[in-house]
Amino acid sequence: MEIKTNIVVNLQIEGLHRWPMAGQIPGTEEVEFLNALHRHMWHITLKKQVTHSDRDVEFIIFKRDVQEYLNKKYYDSNLRTHNFGSKSCEMISHELLSEFDCNYVSVFEDGENGAESMI
Repeated sequence: MEIKTNIVVNLQIEGLHRWPMAGQIPGTEEVEFLNALHRHMWHITLKKQVTHSDRDVEFIIFKRDVQEYLNKKYYDSNLRTHNFGSKSCEMISHELLSEFDCNYVSVFEDGENGAESMI
């Protein structure tokens, strides 16, 4: 039996985003407010496969790498938070999956609704 192992990191970051098409697509009128920039606490989980059981990828360093990436790419010092613009949970999870060569990423708004991407 072959055992596969992932390391798992969880992080939360404050950030803003918007859905420009909210209210413009039939059936989305009741959430038209989402087309304005609004705040969430983003709950992000990344899983990355490792090849051995003695810190093939050190998860504290991995988590810091993800945080640094998000800070460099999305932190807006004028707003004093991350600004994801019109990116959805799905878009952010795809980006992180690719950027960090993960096999699973989830991105949830306020720990409630979100998206999962996996290979």
